[in-house]
Amino acid sequence: MNTNELLMPVSILGSLGLSIYFFTKVMTDYILKKKMIDKGFVNEDTQAIFKNYKEDDNKYASLKWGLIAFFAGLSLIIMEYVPVSPDSPMPYGLFAVAVSFGFLLYYFLVKRETK
Repeated sequence: MNTNELLMPVSILGSLGLSIYFFTKVMTDYILKKKMIDKGFVNEDTQAIFKNYKEDDNKYASLKWGLIAFFAGLSLIIMEYVPVSPDSPMPYGLFAVAVSFGFLLYYFLVKRETK
């Protein structure tokens, strides 16, 4: 079976599903916030609902995605120069190891920074 025949429907349905999920989430959050404001339930306790994440949780998000993208691209560059047969699972393994290494590097950098 050709990989494109498998990946194309999965990617189309996956992106459609994610789009519908995020659209629904944004709309329901908006409706909830609007109803709370209309009924006058806005005080210190209920404002915590309006905040999605703390600033500390999302402080290193760009570092995480930068490291993941860097190591994923590095693995793709390495795969270009390593001769393998078309049926070999080695490129998938190399890609997974590189992305995992990016996650681990991110984890240890953030852990060291937060101490």
